[in-house]
Amino acid sequence: MDDTDMQRESVKKLKSGRYIIIDGIPCRVVNIETSSPGKHGAAKVRITAIGIFDGQKKTILKTSHDDVDVPILKKTKAQVVSITGNNAQLMDPDTYEIYELPIPEDLQGKFSSGSELEVVEVMGQKQISRVATGSG
Repeated sequence: MDDTDMQRESVKKLKSGRYIIIDGIPCRVVNIETSSPGKHGAAKVRITAIGIFDGQKKTILKTSHDDVDVPILKKTKAQVVSITGNNAQLMDPDTYEIYELPIPEDLQGKFSSGSELEVVEVMGQKQISRVATGSG
């Protein structure tokens, strides 16, 4: 992982649905709980997130003035060449590179060969995020 894969952001700016890196894993924030500051301390923030690629639940505790690592997401389009089982063979329309990705459970059966999908790339890993056109 290099510095172009992430940036720093204040814990205060985080919201549900945003992305964060916990233990080197890119995650989507699902819940943020803030506790009021104590007599001599800063407010604590409990961040609960789900791993983008592994679906694992992760929780971290930070003070409200801390910074956290936020992954930089790259969204691209890809055309479905073929579907085999739970995998889709995709082609990048700009480079004509062909690669295979697993089809997320919530998108299985929702597209066919020729469909255009949106693919998210984070920290060198790719995942199908949604159907752009041509649902099947």
